[in-house]
Amino acid sequence: MFTDRSTLDLNGSWSFAWSLTPAEPTTIAQLQQSGLRTLDCQVPGNFELDLQKHGLIEEPFHGMNIAGLRQYEGAHVWYFRTFDLPPRPGTTPVLVLEGVDCFAEVYLNGQHIGSCANMLIAHTLPLTGARAEGNELLIHIRPAVEEARKFDYPPGLNALGSNYDAIHVRKAPHMYGWDIMPRAVSAGLWRPVHIEYLPVERIETLFLDTMSCSAREARLTLHFRARLGSEVANKYELEITGSCGDSTFHQKTVVLFEAGRAFVEISNPRLWWPRNRGPQSLYNVTVVLLKNGQPIDRAQFRHGIRSLELRRTSTTDNTGNGEFCFLVNGERVFIHGSNWVPADAYHSRDAERIPKILELVLDSGCNMLRCWGGNVYEPDFFFDFCDEHGILIWQDFAMACGYYPKDDAFCKALETEARAVVRRLRHHPSLALWAGDNECDQAYYWIKGASPEANRLTREVLPRVLQAEDPRRPYLPSSPYIDAEALKADESRLPENHLWGPRDYFKSPFYEQSLAHFASEMGYHGCPSPESIKKFISPAKLWPPGNDEWLLHSTSPIPGVNLYDYRIELMSNQIREMFGRVPDNLDDFAFQSQCVQAEAKKFFIELFRGAKWRRTGLLWWNLMDGWPQFSDAVVDYYFNKKLAYHFIRRVQQPVLVMFRESRGWNHDLVVCNDTRDTLDLHYTVRDLAKDKIIAEGHCAAAPDAVTLAQEVPYTRSEARFLVIEWSSAQGKGLNHYLSGNPPFDPAQYRQWIAQVYGH
Repeated sequence: MFTDRSTLDLNGSWSFAWSLTPAEPTTIAQLQQSGLRTLDCQVPGNFELDLQKHGLIEEPFHGMNIAGLRQYEGAHVWYFRTFDLPPRPGTTPVLVLEGVDCFAEVYLNGQHIGSCANMLIAHTLPLTGARAEGNELLIHIRPAVEEARKFDYPPGLNALGSNYDAIHVRKAPHMYGWDIMPRAVSAGLWRPVHIEYLPVERIETLFLDTMSCSAREARLTLHFRARLGSEVANKYELEITGSCGDSTFHQKTVVLFEAGRAFVEISNPRLWWPRNRGPQSLYNVTVVLLKNGQPIDRAQFRHGIRSLELRRTSTTDNTGNGEFCFLVNGERVFIHGSNWVPADAYHSRDAERIPKILELVLDSGCNMLRCWGGNVYEPDFFFDFCDEHGILIWQDFAMACGYYPKDDAFCKALETEARAVVRRLRHHPSLALWAGDNECDQAYYWIKGASPEANRLTREVLPRVLQAEDPRRPYLPSSPYIDAEALKADESRLPENHLWGPRDYFKSPFYEQSLAHFASEMGYHGCPSPESIKKFISPAKLWPPGNDEWLLHSTSPIPGVNLYDYRIELMSNQIREMFGRVPDNLDDFAFQSQCVQAEAKKFFIELFRGAKWRRTGLLWWNLMDGWPQFSDAVVDYYFNKKLAYHFIRRVQQPVLVMFRESRGWNHDLVVCNDTRDTLDLHYTVRDLAKDKIIAEGHCAAAPDAVTLAQEVPYTRSEARFLVIEWSSAQGKGLNHYLSGNPPFDPAQYRQWIAQVYGH
């Protein structure tokens, strides 16, 4: 008979208190007697949101408010509640804190039961001294900025301007201020809290690994760790069953020790595929631990059978002699995707925002997300969704744009973190790649003569964890990755790169002539709608731009310090480049900025799609804002879609008819077909201004390839809006090409897109 493996939910109503000076209460009574004000709050939550709820601060995201919250960075915060703990025979209860931000001491009935020093992973603590009724739980969170003062900062460490107090601390890097996020260092119990009753004899960890697979057969290995009694006379077994439709498997193995392996073979397995490549087949797997033939514990999970490979070279050249390509089940997959950044500056709100953002991922046609290294590690339901919908995940470890400590203490902390993250996420078939960090290899250029290969964190610590815990999944030490060979070459010769450059006209040589096979970052600014801007900018500051509120929300996170103050001027220059001048009012400024962004991101995607397989994918920056700002995101914080979202949605469909850029008096009209089938397609190209069909025909679009449909005469001297329409077995499609050189007439452009798209 199964032992009751249940949980006790401790979310919901808690109380909190805070002080800007240290104090050491260990019980609720001591805290209440200290004279500190105590107030009710909700867990999960964030300290600042609790203050806002009680009217002690204004809405953090409006105006300059969030900059004023730095006064609370030194606050000690206490969260507390009472609970009963009904006994469950044959189990040991433990406290699970899924997210504590960040340095905390935990007390149960006045006794210290554990410490926390990492926001990014769960902490499991023993409930030593717990009673059946009337337990008191008190959690003291110390200020992260004060903890950061305890470390050394030798010249060999480097960080972005407002991030030096972040590099020793295992919090989401963006919280200290970034060019896309405000400084919101925060504190709190930001993920759920519960008690788990663990059977004394139990399954501890499981990992079902696909060793090999094809349409004919699959070989799986189940790695297990159990907690068992020591009596030699007892016989333990593991029974493994799985089903996906009519495909099933069953295996029973004798357990000779608490750790071991079991092997499973499946005939004619149902394979898991990325989106638009096949079904997302998921096996429902049950593993039962038996003692003398009787079940005593079980675990249930889903498993996707698939192989995944990353083929890459250290460098490339102008002939394309290089590679960076993902293969799933032996087939190349062209990547259409975006960078996934923080869902909210206050992460307790992530759970309510993430599902709605994921629906945008599907709607926009993505098949991969890159979970950026400045963020937290997303919750299980995020990865479950991606498993179910075929969204591949590129997962950075949480380090970004810095030269992090390499001492033994930091290495140990990172190793503990990585092991926890890998064990939690490795069973997801959507997880395609581990990456050591974001742009830390590039950060080594900040120290003349330094080599990224000396980075102990990404060349020793993380590979050691992955070799032990998840040895078959691809690993990239950094993004972009600069190994010893690449270090000798120009940075432009990296096969996987972040293509930011001068951010000038989007068809400039930097973008069009880049050598990258795969762009894992590439973006362009776009102003939010006036409707959204009015929600976070004060009425007196709405126009003209360049004032303190615009700068703070651009995002330059420290007022009066020029960290990223160039963003407003950048938007203006990009408008001027395309339309000849900068508007003198907010409505036209916002609209024209969105037009520039939309054309830029459409061009970037078409640049890569039109060169398939010389280019193998693009992860544009980025889908969604994590706070109200002026940014590269195509959906603002309030879920209002910019024009670029609609353009991207059209050009990321499996079948696209588009123009490549001209190399003479003609340019190529091509069909990008990401399906496995040859498609018979009919197309027309219409000059909208002249209302004239300039190209029409039929094309047999080759499978998984780019096919030339027709050469069409081209001249740069005339601005034209060419409307491309097509129909095939995949349905009807619509695209356009903005022909000619800037500047374009903004009124004419507005008329064109209204006529074609209704925007």
